[in-house]
Amino acid sequence: MNALSPNPTDEGRAALIEALGSRSIVFVGLMGAGKTAIGRKVATMLSLPFMDSDQEIESVSRMTVPELFERYGEPEFRALEQRVILRLLENGPQVLSTGGGAFMNAQTREAISAHGVSVWLKADLDLLMERVSKKQNRPLLKNPDPRGVLEKLMGERYPVYATADLTVPTRDDRKEIIAGEVVAALCAHLGVEAIATGATGATTDEVQS
Repeated sequence: MNALSPNPTDEGRAALIEALGSRSIVFVGLMGAGKTAIGRKVATMLSLPFMDSDQEIESVSRMTVPELFERYGEPEFRALEQRVILRLLENGPQVLSTGGGAFMNAQTREAISAHGVSVWLKADLDLLMERVSKKQNRPLLKNPDPRGVLEKLMGERYPVYATADLTVPTRDDRKEIIAGEVVAALCAHLGVEAIATGATGATTDEVQS
């Protein structure tokens, strides 16, 4: 398993999936860290289903996340988010991307701990600002000082994110590279022999959500 290949070998992948059991690989972190983009790539590498909790929330509510925030406020949104994530966690093994505030809920953290392996994609402020400034669908950043809001969120949330099972630094690099590092961290965490993964031709601007 030393040679690089576009995806893990069937043998290596099977060993990792067996060690995972019925648990989900759950991505946590701030908006812009790349949870969806990296999560999709990890799911592809491991031949697992991918789910995004924000997309599921929008599907069940038939409203966008910004609309839910505006109409019902953050507390009601967080309650809905918790219910959706708890339901999704029943369907492992899978890869699950969660919203930036989801892991701040103690009950959600407990459920993720019981039914998943949590992976914090840790990003620095400049990277997050570069990414979130390209999108207008971030309710918490509808503020005259979005950088200040992000700094405040980092101060509040990073100590909690740090309690995740795994921390993988993310940066302005190809999503295959970061996803490969996530898989390697999962192998180490689960006591599985490292799986060789390869990276091919993606641009860095794909890792944004």
